[in-house]
Amino acid sequence: MSHAPFLLAPLDAAHDRATFNSGSGPLNRYLREQVTQDVRRRVATCFVALADGQRIAGYYTLASASLLLGDLPSSVGKKLPRYPTVPTVRMGRLAVDEAFKGQGLGAALLADALGHAARAEIAAYALMVDAKDEVAAAFYLHHGFIVLPDSPHTLFLPLATIPIK
Repeated sequence: MSHAPFLLAPLDAAHDRATFNSGSGPLNRYLREQVTQDVRRRVATCFVALADGQRIAGYYTLASASLLLGDLPSSVGKKLPRYPTVPTVRMGRLAVDEAFKGQGLGAALLADALGHAARAEIAAYALMVDAKDEVAAAFYLHHGFIVLPDSPHTLFLPLATIPIK
């Protein structure tokens, strides 16, 4: 198990993607084969945690999104303007290399994503995620996310609750 300090940075061509292994084929493939196209097309941004120079220890992606006002819990929706949709930022992917699991890197990546979303100059109400399974949903619930009533794997966290640094 490595105890390297991590540097968080936007993904660039110099970062070593070939050795990344999160244990999830789709997350590994996305980082190796698709993310560059998504960034170039401006449909997502990707941030990486670097260890030992250019080795990617973890990554996450952010993109603009929206939630239907009616999909939010009524206690939340009644406090918002009556627009049909609410602007959000979607964290599409979050993955940690198996060599770096158990070091709090997932939580650090989530905190970085929340910071980016909360400091963005374009307004968004929340950071939303689609948890891939119950373990992922439990991770987000542990960090204060709220489940959408009709979509138990879709969770959100209002950005107004994030201290901006």
